[in-house]
Amino acid sequence: MTPQFAPPYRRGIRINRGQFLHQILQVFFVGLVIGMERTVLPALSGEFGVAKGSFLFLLSFVLSFGLVKGMLNFVAGSLADRFGRKRVLVAGWLAGLPIPFLILEARNWWWIVAANLFLGINQGFAWSMTVTSKLDITRPQERGLATGANESAGYLAMGVAGVATGYLSVRFGPRSALFGFGLTVVLAALAMSVLFVRETLPWARAEHDEHKEGSFSGPRPRFPRGVPDHPGAKEIFLLVSFRHPTFRALSQAGIANKIADTLVWGLFPVFFRSRGLSLTEIGWLTGLYAMTWGIAQTATGHLSDIVGRKKPIVGGLWCLGGGIAGIVLSRNVFLWGFFACVMGIGMALLYPTLVAAVADISPPAWRGRALGTYRYWRDTGYAVGAVLLGLLAQWEKETEIAFWTTAVLLGLSGLWVATGSEETHPGLNPADESGSDG
Repeated sequence: MTPQFAPPYRRGIRINRGQFLHQILQVFFVGLVIGMERTVLPALSGEFGVAKGSFLFLLSFVLSFGLVKGMLNFVAGSLADRFGRKRVLVAGWLAGLPIPFLILEARNWWWIVAANLFLGINQGFAWSMTVTSKLDITRPQERGLATGANESAGYLAMGVAGVATGYLSVRFGPRSALFGFGLTVVLAALAMSVLFVRETLPWARAEHDEHKEGSFSGPRPRFPRGVPDHPGAKEIFLLVSFRHPTFRALSQAGIANKIADTLVWGLFPVFFRSRGLSLTEIGWLTGLYAMTWGIAQTATGHLSDIVGRKKPIVGGLWCLGGGIAGIVLSRNVFLWGFFACVMGIGMALLYPTLVAAVADISPPAWRGRALGTYRYWRDTGYAVGAVLLGLLAQWEKETEIAFWTTAVLLGLSGLWVATGSEETHPGLNPADESGSDG
């Protein structure tokens, strides 16, 4: 017997393509906001009072971003499961409004740190909701494609913004360029989220009812055993963070990849600036990394729907580490560009696949909170990376030790996933008849 809720809440990208495209546009805006900082601010940090060689102080703006975004990811998941995805998305864009004004009026580097507190709220709420909403309205066998398309749009936008603000800063000055660019993006995104984005929580609740009634069609997901239908936030946090081996392995991989992204965000511009490159050249190198990452993710996300989640995650971590090592060993802009692309491919393999893997084994009733917990650990990786890499670079008075440390950590992280987690794709590794992991 077909459940009465099935017709209005059917899942699938094709069926829900209108809302899917609106969410793609939302995450593109989110990527533009974070991408606008990546070329200009680290390279010109001296204008904001950061002394040359003060790597830990320089990375304080990434630290503030990572701590806030990590915490807000978890909060966003809990709020989204309770009040809905759209309200959290709109709140994220409201939090983005102060960012361009703080950058424009910044008297010192602490103003930039403050701006990144708001950036963390914006990213934690807005980006989290674009992912969660897409997973609500798509089928399990489309999760890799859905998360790949989501992250592709976001990181392609990040690369576009890095290149664009590099050029705009040369023409109009860094502060004016970031102010005009940032305010335009935030206002457009806020208006479109209010007017055109639809609430997707009813899809998640309908899916939960299907699992509960036994009417769900498709392979059985490997949901964790011994967990109530509606566990508390603390129970979910402990399960995803520590108690479940596959969740635990995926969470640490999230931390490792954000340590790598901290390196790109905070130290790539310093590394290349010290080697005589211009802001425009630095913009292209950081942009190549982000755009490769962005463009490739739709394909790599869909690949994980075919070959499973585990292989792309492990291969991506190792590819990312190899690209970082190649950057240090290279001596010209063409090789730097090549290895920036290698890094982007590594990120493309692992990044959407990690989200899809977490969603595979998260029951729909608490999927938002499970994704929020994973994203808490993943984006706390920014804070871990800022402290670790900042201290290492400060100690050695140069950046190369931070590159080598990150490459080693990525290698170890890939080994952990390879040996310490199960394949989560329900079609390739379904649960037993009880519908739980086994």
